[in-house]
Amino acid sequence: METLILTGNHAVAYAVKMARARFISCYPITPQTGIVEKLSEFILNGELEAVFVPVESEHSAMAACIGASLTGVRTFTATCSHGLAYMHEMVHWASATRLPIVMAVVNRTIGPPWNIWAEHGDSVSQRDTGWIQLYTSNHQEAFDTVIQAYKIAEDPNVLLPVMVCLEGFVISHTAQPVILPNQEDVDSFIPHEPWRHIIVDVDNPITHGNLQMPEDWFYEFRFLMHRAMDAAKEKIVRCSIEFEKIFGRNHGHLVEEYKCDDADVILLSMGSLADQAKVAVDVLREEGYKVGALKLRAFRPFPEEELRRVAKRTKCIVVVDRNLSPGKGGALASELKATLYGFKGMPIVIECVAGLGGRDVTLEEEIGLLKQAFRVMEEDGEPSGIIWLGLK
Repeated sequence: METLILTGNHAVAYAVKMARARFISCYPITPQTGIVEKLSEFILNGELEAVFVPVESEHSAMAACIGASLTGVRTFTATCSHGLAYMHEMVHWASATRLPIVMAVVNRTIGPPWNIWAEHGDSVSQRDTGWIQLYTSNHQEAFDTVIQAYKIAEDPNVLLPVMVCLEGFVISHTAQPVILPNQEDVDSFIPHEPWRHIIVDVDNPITHGNLQMPEDWFYEFRFLMHRAMDAAKEKIVRCSIEFEKIFGRNHGHLVEEYKCDDADVILLSMGSLADQAKVAVDVLREEGYKVGALKLRAFRPFPEEELRRVAKRTKCIVVVDRNLSPGKGGALASELKATLYGFKGMPIVIECVAGLGGRDVTLEEEIGLLKQAFRVMEEDGEPSGIIWLGLK
């Protein structure tokens, strides 16, 4: 075991190396390029026994990973923003073929205007593709989640690809201490070779994804994907518990609670803002406010039961979304309200959109949001609409 000062991108690369991925394909796009640059360096130096296939586009990168995964090889790619959008067709193909591919998505705003800074809209827009989506809030969590992602994806009851999301520049290019475990411990956590769910045999060729008529099995295939997402909830929790037993770290299972037990107001968010929310909670606790922070780690599968359980204990949930569906609002707030619809004793839900285009969300703004929630409860208990935090 050793501790290194790593960027978030390099933390992901080290995790892929320790997971012993055997096939990597990628097209460079800021701010994820550092991941595959580091992986290509590992391969060149003989530190990672893998095939690296540079391609002409993100669409081709996912197509190459699909082909490799069909042979039972552990695969990896990374992308973001316009690259993820360009990959969209193959993203659907990977999940519907039930391939346990792991992909790092270094969250970046989709233009125009051109913008290379952090926003969750790129990955959130892929929520209906059938990929598991796990969001990380710091460098260590990014490393640990990549390791866990392979164990989750390759479970025979799941067999769905996983996006591990980390924010561009906020995590990808900053540096923090990252604990690297012993390779032997990683090998005990995930098998040296993945479970060979599908093997393409050139001497006995078969086809995948052929035309399905409406009366055939397409509907049933989608039902099985949905059921696999339900199985993934349990697998993510069990994987997180087992990981903690071996490595001593727990970043939350589907959600991570921070001082939520007696909180009247809870701040719900994803990514790096969730870590900052803990500091805001500590500041306000010192001032006598009963507040808590809730980090959503899994956006897909969506943790309905866990959110309802937390909602029973609080009066108000403030949702901070770093994404926007124009004409509706933030995706997390929308999904939370749908989850709580008809829920007896439903808390007030206050929607907030913040940090679009990478705009900074300050600690003071998060503290102000929590205080504003108390004012809403004291007045009429009805939120007046979306709060546009930091809007000029």
